[in-house]
Amino acid sequence: MNNRAYLSLAIPLTISTMTTPLLGAVDTAVVGQLPDPAYIGGVAVGTLIFNTLYWVFGFLRVSTSAFAAQANGASDPDQGILALSRPFLLAIAVGTCFILLQWPIEYLALKLFSADSDVSQFSAEYFRIRIWGAPFTLMNYVILGWLMGMAKIKESLFLQVLMNVLNMILAILFVHVFSFAVKGVAAAALIAEVTASIVGLLIIIKASPFVWQFPSFQELIDTQSMKKMFNVNKDLFIRTISLLVVINMFTAKGASFGTDLLAANAVLFQIHYIMAYFFEGFANATSILVGKAVGSNDKELYKKTLTLSKKWSVIIAFVIACIYGLFQKQIIALFTNLSSVIELSITYGTWLILYPFAACFGLVIYGVFTGATEIAPVRNSMIYAMIVYILLQITVTPIWHNHGLWLAFIVYTVGRSGFLIMYTPRLNKKLFESTT
Repeated sequence: MNNRAYLSLAIPLTISTMTTPLLGAVDTAVVGQLPDPAYIGGVAVGTLIFNTLYWVFGFLRVSTSAFAAQANGASDPDQGILALSRPFLLAIAVGTCFILLQWPIEYLALKLFSADSDVSQFSAEYFRIRIWGAPFTLMNYVILGWLMGMAKIKESLFLQVLMNVLNMILAILFVHVFSFAVKGVAAAALIAEVTASIVGLLIIIKASPFVWQFPSFQELIDTQSMKKMFNVNKDLFIRTISLLVVINMFTAKGASFGTDLLAANAVLFQIHYIMAYFFEGFANATSILVGKAVGSNDKELYKKTLTLSKKWSVIIAFVIACIYGLFQKQIIALFTNLSSVIELSITYGTWLILYPFAACFGLVIYGVFTGATEIAPVRNSMIYAMIVYILLQITVTPIWHNHGLWLAFIVYTVGRSGFLIMYTPRLNKKLFESTT
């Protein structure tokens, strides 16, 4: 494993994962050209509702990728099939429950954010359409996780690009040609999610290295394997809840500052997502390589992966910070033409220059722990960082307003990295009984 081999895996995965925040960014940019900032706020709140629902079950992609990578490293076709089948059935069940419970979910979510009446109306319009895609979105998590774990990088790249480019094209068409406004953005996302799940299943059938035979019920519920899967997913679930507490507190507090500031924070958060997902491409590469190393008991591959992950996380942080610092105004202007929102975004956007350095280690080293399916340290680090954020938001925002809100978020991000790095030596020793 060298720089070239690592990048040959990381770069396609980065391109693949980058299409996800670009989806939200395009949605924000599309409605940002409409005459009222309430459109941006409505889509921001509506998107956050779904991020909350789906990110809680984001472990479906992460754990599927890790278990598939270990099965691939061990050349075990039975475990490879089970790594897909178990979470796939869970995704269908959970997605169906979201549809059945859509009315109480909508009521509670809109009550929580307490946004202006226009923002709440647009959020409700967005939610009532996109909720029908819930099973397909969660199925896509599993499909993408499995393809990544099996190192089917071209296939996973194609699937994500297909879904997100289709979403972007339809969003522009529905909003600016057919004037469907927020409903058009939601419909575009729904159509893209359904299409991707159908195409994804076809890709798996064609690209799989295994002869597909659906496992028996006894194999699916194997006690030891199910216990390991649920332990991993439980810790990822708690990790995600901690993340969502921070994001929802941030958005709710921003909403209390008024519609213009809510819109500005929404623009900045979309830029933050793009930065974060850039790192996630490298984290996915790290997770796949560590999973393969653990599955094949290859200590040398693990050591080299850990070294390369740290090196490239720092390099990427410098690149991202420089690009944003040089082109901040131009980047913000891509999202909206409302002068009040642009001015506020520039005022508070300086905080994002610090974000890549605060996040780089935490976001990339995260892949080491997920690939090894050792998730308890990830869970703990997120809980500690969340506590730091809550304390800072309570104490700092009354003094520094929105600047205090962003300060709390940056310190929280530093905490995510710092607390997780503290667990790395213990992981190295546990996996291979020696420091690396």
